[in-house]
Amino acid sequence: MKTISNEIRAFRSSFRRNARSLTTSTTQRVRQTFRVIAPTLFALAFASVAHAQGSMDFSGATTLMGTFKTFAIYAGAVICFGGLIFAGIRMMSGRFQDAIPGLFGALFGAGVLGWGAGWIGSLTGQNM
Repeated sequence: MKTISNEIRAFRSSFRRNARSLTTSTTQRVRQTFRVIAPTLFALAFASVAHAQGSMDFSGATTLMGTFKTFAIYAGAVICFGGLIFAGIRMMSGRFQDAIPGLFGALFGAGVLGWGAGWIGSLTGQNM
């Protein structure tokens, strides 16, 4: 009798172990399935944001480029005017050779004033 009851107990305990492993296995399968599906769900959640890119408003960028254009105009004018003053003072004192860097500075300022502002305006479609 003892051997039969021991066999029954062993069978019952092995059945309980198998039942536990089945539930563990099921939870592991659910977790694994979620790990596989999660990136797809994450991408689909943001798909509506990707469709909205056709209606984006870039008026702020145009305003910002207009600010850069205004800065280029003022900076070019200040550089050009400063170079002319520097060269004029050197020329009035008779040091014509020292005035050459000031003239090149004025030329550089004129380039910033003309080409810089023109290039920035061409990027945004603005007129000079």
